[in-house]
Amino acid sequence: MSFILRGLLSGGRAVYPARTPCLLYSSVTPDVRERTLIAVKPDGVQRRLVGEIIKRFERRGFKLVGMKMLQASEAVLGKHYHDLQRKPFYPALIRYMASGPVVAMVWEGHNVVRSSRLMVGETDSSQAKPGTVRGDLSVHISRNIIHASDSVEVAKKEIGLWFHSAELINWETSDHSDLYQV
Repeated sequence: MSFILRGLLSGGRAVYPARTPCLLYSSVTPDVRERTLIAVKPDGVQRRLVGEIIKRFERRGFKLVGMKMLQASEAVLGKHYHDLQRKPFYPALIRYMASGPVVAMVWEGHNVVRSSRLMVGETDSSQAKPGTVRGDLSVHISRNIIHASDSVEVAKKEIGLWFHSAELINWETSDHSDLYQV
């Protein structure tokens, strides 16, 4: 039986031991600097899903180190989607991404790139599993709410494209153990 439950059942108040790590931060390992770009696309912003998406990443234990809302320029979008230039849908993709505000974010944590891709789900929302962002919130492959970097190398390039280094904040998470000392 846990010390908290024991204390409550015995009529006392919960007593927290000193230096107990907070489980909410268990996936963020000190000294881990893997980062990824997550961008809420215009349909996600217009449908007011930014908070829901942030909540999912925070609950997963990742640390938000950069965020901004912007109207993406065609120059930035052209560089971002450079590998899709020869695809027939490319012009429509650029028009769509420039059609409204985007919320670009940089998240940090252990294995954040791979984990984020799993959280986001398949590009085609009809193939995305329930519980993923696209599986729960997306309505069509061309309006799939969110972008997530697909590798650590790509993440570095994308973060550099969307953010200046001064816009990213290095900060330490707290386990709040000082609150639990008796």
